[in-house]
Amino acid sequence: MSISRRGLAALAAVPLAAPAFAQNRGDPRVLRVKLFGDMRSLDPFISPEYMARNHGYMVYDTLYALDSKMRPQPQMVASHSTSPDGLTWNFTLRDNLRFHDGAPVTSEDVVASLRRWAIRDGHGAQMLAEGNRLEAVDAKSFRLTLQRPWALVLDALAKPSGLPAFIMPARVAATPISTPITDPTGSGPYRLAREDWRLGDRTTYRRNADYVPRAEAPDGLAGGKIARVETVEWVMLPDAATALNALQTGEIDIFEELPPDLFPVVQRNRNLRLAAQDSAGVQPIFRMNHAAAPFDNPRLRQAMRLLVDPAEMMPAYMPDPARWQDCRSFFPCASPFHTSEGWAAPNLDLARTAVQQSGYDGTPVVVLDAQDSTISSTFARVAADRLRRVGMNVDLQAMDWATLVTRRLSKNPVGQGGWSLFVSAPAAVDLMDPVSHIALRSAGARTALPGWPEDPEMERLRDAFAVAPSMEERRRIATATQLRALEVVPYVPIGTMSLVRGHTARISGILDAAIPVYWNIAKG
Repeated sequence: MSISRRGLAALAAVPLAAPAFAQNRGDPRVLRVKLFGDMRSLDPFISPEYMARNHGYMVYDTLYALDSKMRPQPQMVASHSTSPDGLTWNFTLRDNLRFHDGAPVTSEDVVASLRRWAIRDGHGAQMLAEGNRLEAVDAKSFRLTLQRPWALVLDALAKPSGLPAFIMPARVAATPISTPITDPTGSGPYRLAREDWRLGDRTTYRRNADYVPRAEAPDGLAGGKIARVETVEWVMLPDAATALNALQTGEIDIFEELPPDLFPVVQRNRNLRLAAQDSAGVQPIFRMNHAAAPFDNPRLRQAMRLLVDPAEMMPAYMPDPARWQDCRSFFPCASPFHTSEGWAAPNLDLARTAVQQSGYDGTPVVVLDAQDSTISSTFARVAADRLRRVGMNVDLQAMDWATLVTRRLSKNPVGQGGWSLFVSAPAAVDLMDPVSHIALRSAGARTALPGWPEDPEMERLRDAFAVAPSMEERRRIATATQLRALEVVPYVPIGTMSLVRGHTARISGILDAAIPVYWNIAKG
């Protein structure tokens, strides 16, 4: 939703219909958050959807976590050691780890969880590649044995997004990866209140009284995970004006992904604050479907490199130039592997010619427009306009984000419920290098995101990066990855930007972390 500047003052003054949870306004035991979508999947290993990831952080724990300086630190692990040749890694779990059902967390749970995670995750697939062994030694110790040195073990176990290596009970992890799990039992600081989970309304989490946090102070995603409120509710408020009113009147405490045109209202209210939603930002991406016409045509995908122009597209969502960057790279500006090598300047006239020369035959381009996600919807509409301007037949289809997440799993032709393009905004921390870069994965249905690019050379470069002996060699491989991606075009980045949240002044303890999390927050 976009609200005119002229209507901002009216929004600040006119009360709207109060949400159903208004009767508990101001309860210091309850933190209410308006996220960007609805939580529909309990399986953080199947769905790349960030709502599933955010759910995972509420109910699960991880073996390692990134601190505020993006360094891996122990979380469930008490200690580890490696052999001199770097091939054998021994880990010991810390004391007092228990699942929500009271069962102790054991190394068998760890092994089962990591094996399930590795089926879909790029890091995990490399860590548990053929010939490598992961085994339980005893109830609290497990061992990873590699065939050759791999420098990304701790990075893989601490990865904050994409598909984090959450630890679940072995009985749950035994669920085939083709079957979504339905049991949310974890060992994290909160547990899902299944009885209060209502699709389209709210998702409720209760404090796990048995959780024993680490002794270290919270630092990014690392350190002690202290649940300072009894209940966290994620509430569905698809309409931005209603959500803004709920924030102003105290029915909610945090409004994630606050639309930029609402910033002035929040800034004028002494009881509200604006803050960065996370420490890394996001990269909005123009994601095409390689499995169906018309974007199964690589020449047409290459034409899109000329169509996507950050200088024209980014201000449509984020008019403040200080909050976005035109990185001209598949790697975010903050990545040590950022490069603009091979990047052509956008040009609509050249794009129009390239579309014609690609052999495009007028097949409808179905653009998915998630209208409850301001970011996705804004860029979807801008993309649709630019596609039309280069002569493409565009069908812009409105839906909510949860429907988009389901729809994008279809490989059907566009005339049979398929799709051609959607816009999402993956976290920059998911895109920092060729291995962690979820949007560049090109192994088709095995590990690639919806759109399913498939290119053996991209996968070869990703594997080579993981075993590169020096930073110089890694940079060389990252540049080669960019040049190959410009040929295959798994997607096109629109730019990099910071997401912003609005929150009440009465909460404290929000962590400076790579993704938004809700432990350590206190409510006055």
